[in-house]
Amino acid sequence: MGQIEDQLNLLENKMLKLFKKHSILKQENQLLKQNLQEFQSNLTHTQDEVLHWKQQFETLKVANAMLGSDDNKRETKLKINALIREIDYCISQLSE
Repeated sequence: MGQIEDQLNLLENKMLKLFKKHSILKQENQLLKQNLQEFQSNLTHTQDEVLHWKQQFETLKVANAMLGSDDNKRETKLKINALIREIDYCISQLSE
């Protein structure tokens, strides 16, 4: 009978260790999920910021070209031509 009790005690100890490990792993998983959410939020914020600065850069390139810089003249001329076409289209729509 003592051997069965020893085996049951051993099984009980293993079960307690398993439950403790499960609890620790659940907490660790929750922490990792929170970290993931924070990183995703930071990534989204950073992507928005990068987009904002790209738009600022494009605006500065156009302004620089309009001031007489030779670096981006072709690109600026293309944008101006596109704007002129849009304006012409709007005028033609209004005159119909």
